Amino acid sequence: MDFTQYEIPIVMGICAVVGYLVKHSISVIPNKYIPAIVAVLGIIVNVWVNGFTFTPEILLAGAVSGLASTGLHQLITRLMGDDTVTE
Repeated sequence: MDFTQYEIPIVMGICAVVGYLVKHSISVIPNKYIPAIVAVLGIIVNVWVNGFTFTPEILLAGAVSGLASTGLHQLITRLMGDDTVTE
């Protein structure tokens, strides 16, 4: 199954920014909850972008895009040389 068809760049960008802000600004929330936060946010943003249409494809694309923003953050972090893993 090819999940790249479900990646929406605008949703990924918004989720990446919010995930970064949560990670670096709100110390009360543990890092392990950030993927769940951005997945739910991705669904909400994608539903909003698509005119409040609730189809399975839109919901899946939002969740995949939100989670992809977490993976993108990890990829960039590791490529920049920060191999430390924080919990």
